[in-house]
Amino acid sequence: MNTPKRYVGIYNDEQGGMTNIAKMIRDAWLFDLIPESESCEGWLPTQLQVLYEKVHLAWAPYGHIPSKLNSELQEKYFRIQAEAIKYAREHGWDPELGDDD
Repeated sequence: MNTPKRYVGIYNDEQGGMTNIAKMIRDAWLFDLIPESESCEGWLPTQLQVLYEKVHLAWAPYGHIPSKLNSELQEKYFRIQAEAIKYAREHGWDPELGDDD
């Protein structure tokens, strides 16, 4: 039987966590869909898909645009993003696009 591949977790993800899945997890933290302590390590693709759908719905009232968030959510959003960028850089992420990007 072929078991589905489980997610490595935001802190073990490629590019220091600067992937689409990791971004979605940070957005789930933003909207308190999961606690910020949840890295989603070991999650199945179906679990991540359900979370993605919840994140998508949570963003809808704001047009999926951070500047449309209320001040409390904006502050939380920018804190989460700043921490993610710091972590990613410390773990080898380079924001410059390479030839293959």
